[in-house]
Amino acid sequence: MSPEPVRVGRKRPLPSCPNPLFLFWLTEMRDHAKEKGLKTQYVYQKAIDSLKKYPLPLKNGKEAKILQNFGDGICKILDERLQKYYRENGVDASIHTLPSGPSQTCSTNLAPPKPSSASSKDPSLEGGANMRNAEGDAGKEKGGKKKREYVPQKRSGGYAVLLTLYRHSQVPGSKGFMFKNELQTEAQYLCDKSFTVPELGSKYTAWSSVSTLIQKDLLLKTHNPARYSLTELGLALAEKLESGERGRNDRQEEQKKSEAENSEDGPVTVDLTLDKDKDDEDEGEDSCSTREAPTTAVTETRAEIIAPSSGLSGKCQTSPPLGECLLPGSYDIVLCVDFIETTGGNTARKQELVKELQRNGVTFDIRKLNVGDFLWVAREKVTPVPGQLRPPVAKELVLDYIIERKRMDDLCGSIMDGRFREQKFRLKRCGLHKPIYLVEECGSAAAHMSLPESTLQQAIVNTQVVDGFFVKRVQDVKESAAYLTVMTRYLQKLYQNCTLFCHSRELEGNGDFEVENGVTERENPRCSLISFTEFNYGAVKNKCQTVRDVFARQLMQISGISGDKAAAILEHYSTVSSLLKAYAQCATEAEGEKLLSSIKYGKLKRHFPRNLGPALSRTIYQLYCTRGSLS
Repeated sequence: MSPEPVRVGRKRPLPSCPNPLFLFWLTEMRDHAKEKGLKTQYVYQKAIDSLKKYPLPLKNGKEAKILQNFGDGICKILDERLQKYYRENGVDASIHTLPSGPSQTCSTNLAPPKPSSASSKDPSLEGGANMRNAEGDAGKEKGGKKKREYVPQKRSGGYAVLLTLYRHSQVPGSKGFMFKNELQTEAQYLCDKSFTVPELGSKYTAWSSVSTLIQKDLLLKTHNPARYSLTELGLALAEKLESGERGRNDRQEEQKKSEAENSEDGPVTVDLTLDKDKDDEDEGEDSCSTREAPTTAVTETRAEIIAPSSGLSGKCQTSPPLGECLLPGSYDIVLCVDFIETTGGNTARKQELVKELQRNGVTFDIRKLNVGDFLWVAREKVTPVPGQLRPPVAKELVLDYIIERKRMDDLCGSIMDGRFREQKFRLKRCGLHKPIYLVEECGSAAAHMSLPESTLQQAIVNTQVVDGFFVKRVQDVKESAAYLTVMTRYLQKLYQNCTLFCHSRELEGNGDFEVENGVTERENPRCSLISFTEFNYGAVKNKCQTVRDVFARQLMQISGISGDKAAAILEHYSTVSSLLKAYAQCATEAEGEKLLSSIKYGKLKRHFPRNLGPALSRTIYQLYCTRGSLS
């Protein structure tokens, strides 16, 4: 086939745009949005394309609403500019031609407006504009968008995480990463929001900003359990934040020094003691240092609060350093409510509990509890420090009382899926000595449970008699709130004249806790307490477990072995390896089967010893020493 002949001739001229003024304004707005890197440039471009295709003249912006991609916002902007155009050029000015004279076509090479006359006349202004344009071009990406450096807001979650990881990396011998729990604990005092509990009406916490840091390639998350470390970009940004933080601290110190120098100009009470003897001066210094000690204790960091003291015993007669204790009148007893008890499920019923506590005038705080539903803390009273925006972080010591709340339907479900035994085991291991089970009756609903009511009642009795928990039965949510109110006021009276000491759980070891009689508890409550931070971190459900913990969980899967029996076995054989070595040293199989039968268990094993028994001892021997499948 012969090629198609080329048609030669003049191109048909494009028709003039009937709305050049509107087109000029839209193009100007599009270019302005493009310079700033705004996404509205695409909206204006769609409006421009639609206007080019429209062949009829428009009288105002309102008429342009019939066109595609013209919304109320663009039409309003066109009307406002049209009114300004009429004020400058008169009411009879034509809007279908540009004021510059030459007609504008609907071609795509319509240029934005030239620089103003003022800038063109003044060379200095023109140079400044060129400099700004050059900087703007250098800061743009390939797509024309201006690249903005991400900097987290001060005292936000991202700010606290970056600073904490940077400071941790500067410590000699640092491992170079942090786990989630320790990162949340150390970063909390640098952040205004909580890392664990969302604010009311929101589902986000300060920890939610970590995903943004990972997305911005500032934070690296590896391994399971997760390990968090800074990337090169994150390290550079954290250095800038740290330098800014040091600069602010230096300015605050200079301001305090200047205020102290200014105060020295006036009369001071110290000058009155210059003529006294040296002994009087020494006494004055001692009394001054005694007064300053509480202030020092208030301003200490969270890391110092939870640090274990070396010479602290569990009795109230011991007097540790003043910074590690709370004197009578320097703290409030506050009820802590797990946030699960206020959100999710039957929200109306859960909110009723909060409302009842508010009506009763109970001071409570909603937070995340890793074990239990309610507990009480002694919160230090702190006063704002002059020159600082926020008050110091208050110390919180956990009292010995913790409550697990159960409705009868929830109790039935926890027995069936195994949570009931696990929760009791974790409550025993949490470090608090007064666990309480708060059981809410369901009324007629108990007849529709998956388990017979007799089974549920037996489980409640076993919790009280066998496990040693105090069980309180109530009818509904109002009675639960009433019991929490009475307990709060009882504890406020019980601890009102007590000096509370902070100690670490590591000092307790794995010793058994003997139940004190009620008279002794009322007269002399336990005053050596652990901090809330250490308590909540130690109660994490899915934290890294030791070999001893895994062995205990393994033993508790055997039918008939409770937490007390497993703890008794662990006292003699802390790992599977040590138990297998003991079995290997047995001469006969019968000796191996009776190896664990004489182990004493229970809280009262010193006074009323109970043996583990030959049946359980034989079962454990068969589990670990039988080759192949068990018959």
